[in-house]
Amino acid sequence: MKKNIIFFLGSILITLFTHSQVDQTADDNASEVDFKVSNLLNKMTLEEKIAEMTQDAPANERLGIPYMKYAEALHGMWLVLDYYGNTTVYPQAIAAGSTWEPKLIKKMASQTALEARALGVTHCYSPNLDVISGDPRYGRVEESYAEDPYLVSRMGVAFIEGLQGTGDEQFDENHVIATAKHFIGYPENRRGINGGFSDMSERRLREVYLPPFEAAIKEAKVGSVMPGHQDYNGVPNHMNTWLLKDILRDELGFDGFIVSDNNDVARLETMHFISESRAESAILGLKAGVDMDLVIGKSIDLSSYHSNVLLDTLTKNPELVKYIDKATSRILTAKYKLGLFDTEPKKIDPKTVDVGKKEHQDFAYEMAQKAIILLKNENNLLPLDKSKISSLAVIGPNATEERPEKGTYSLLGGYSGLPPYYVSALEGIQKKVGDDIKINYAKGCDLLSNSKDGFTEAITAAKKSDAVVLVVGGSRKTGGEGVDRSDLDLYGVQNELVEAIHKTGKPIIVVLINGRPLTINYIAENIPSILETWYLGMHSGDAIADALFGDVNPGGKLTVSFPRSVGQLPVTYLERPDFVGSGKGLYKDNDKSPLFPFGFGLSYTTFDISEPILAQKTISNTDSTKVSVTITNTGKVAGDEVIQMYIRDDFASVGRYIKLLKGFERVALAPGETKTISFNLGFNELALLDANLTKVVEPGTFTIYVGSSSLNKDLKSVKLIVK
Repeated sequence: MKKNIIFFLGSILITLFTHSQVDQTADDNASEVDFKVSNLLNKMTLEEKIAEMTQDAPANERLGIPYMKYAEALHGMWLVLDYYGNTTVYPQAIAAGSTWEPKLIKKMASQTALEARALGVTHCYSPNLDVISGDPRYGRVEESYAEDPYLVSRMGVAFIEGLQGTGDEQFDENHVIATAKHFIGYPENRRGINGGFSDMSERRLREVYLPPFEAAIKEAKVGSVMPGHQDYNGVPNHMNTWLLKDILRDELGFDGFIVSDNNDVARLETMHFISESRAESAILGLKAGVDMDLVIGKSIDLSSYHSNVLLDTLTKNPELVKYIDKATSRILTAKYKLGLFDTEPKKIDPKTVDVGKKEHQDFAYEMAQKAIILLKNENNLLPLDKSKISSLAVIGPNATEERPEKGTYSLLGGYSGLPPYYVSALEGIQKKVGDDIKINYAKGCDLLSNSKDGFTEAITAAKKSDAVVLVVGGSRKTGGEGVDRSDLDLYGVQNELVEAIHKTGKPIIVVLINGRPLTINYIAENIPSILETWYLGMHSGDAIADALFGDVNPGGKLTVSFPRSVGQLPVTYLERPDFVGSGKGLYKDNDKSPLFPFGFGLSYTTFDISEPILAQKTISNTDSTKVSVTITNTGKVAGDEVIQMYIRDDFASVGRYIKLLKGFERVALAPGETKTISFNLGFNELALLDANLTKVVEPGTFTIYVGSSSLNKDLKSVKLIVK
């Protein structure tokens, strides 16, 4: 007994000593970097310091300061101004989010980091941590993961940890610096316009938009942050000291560097009309803590952190140099952490280098398979049985895509690199069926045209086929950054094409390839089967064909709600209580509910989810417990289900959302298989912001919902008492 006690105490001492050594090593490394930065800063001229404060600042040969190359990495590598190919293009962010599987996002980002390093890139402007506000007129919906702050947080942390590495691997030779953007409240505007002003309460800022950035900083230790183009309650983000210093640095503890969004320091004059000169803009940005001036293309006329702009002002006001020193030191610190001072820069021709490994491309395919969402499947039309079909019509403007001479494919989504190949829906189906099924292809119409000249050919193809796959939606030409819309109907004459094919009486599957929720009421009401695929990356067609023929059972779930019309906007599951119970909280002539809700997605199999069980039914407000359910695959094929946990504080001191997602897990089950899933219930899950905006757990009852979507009918509940 005595030996066991001695061994136990010894183990504790060893553990404490080990942790102490690790902490001490980290402190020593930080102190060493601080010393090197301070020493280097003392040798730099003012012009050299200013030159360091731009993206892609050239190497300083006099002092041996290395070059830090930037790129985008939202769903694979994209060198913004360089034309090159052969990088891996993964599913767009909205599709990656639809997997509800953070480990996939982490692995994607870690592979992207390897391709970044192969291209000499060490600073990436990703991920996008904007929480979608429920207004998909806004073109950049596709770039973020969800309309829910918890889901965005989990995906964002996974991405950053994959890109940057963790522990001893952080910023090593296989990882790069991530940039969390756009700080903060970027999608919060009243017209669905990119960069529109954001007028909102501090409560909404903290409840909806801040959590992903807090997680990125405190959990993933993100190295860089980018503010948004817009203002917050009248103060542009790029000069907002309260946002960038008081909250970002002092409250959240961010210690990396802040890079502006494109041209945004100069826009304090040219868009916001706050300053009267670029020099004044630069000083406002520096005082707020913007360390790096991003001006894509390096236009002298748009640059603010430039000697031509700043040197006279700094010479006349030397007390301002301290802001230059602070910004430069943060950038130099990043370069030291990346090991750039210790390695020779790679000489790379991005037009010829091949960085996309087959292993990465295969994983992009796996992600695509897991992102597909089955929205409707009347009479189990899907999956198609190849033995019962002799001919299949493939119709629609998004069924094919030509390889571009320059740029990228329009069906990959925004911020996309150029892969060595792209598999279209038509190509994927043709590969899948070979000579077993005759494919009758007709485009039907162009995405951006109002011409119906192709309808006759499409109708003929449908009539001579056993079934129809109709591929419609949008593209980079109808969505993405700078492509906001005033309506959400299918572009051009696509809806008329759907109606015309429906009139043939043939069984139809609609495959949506798009970057935002669309008002597809006719399709939802009349077409028996619908697959939402978003932009699935370079293996789009392969994954779509797998889902159509049952080689993959769709297991994705929506992370954004689909509206019935723009008159409903914003549409999101994040709702406050209203008059619905009295009949007053409804539209007079329209259903208030979304066409398809957050968290929704069907399967080719069926699942049974048990009533939730609490480990303890009563806890104190400083304790935690767990809620568990069992899930059984009651169908005949293997499939994935996403178990979702939502929480409602039944009676609280402040208004709050009806329910909030606080846990999820994607579960793979063979036919007849059962698994038990548990979620933690503690401070992080139960807390709210009180009247003073302090995070607290208030005593009272909580409703804990667990199920397969945000819809009440898909959830089962149990009451937790907190004393």
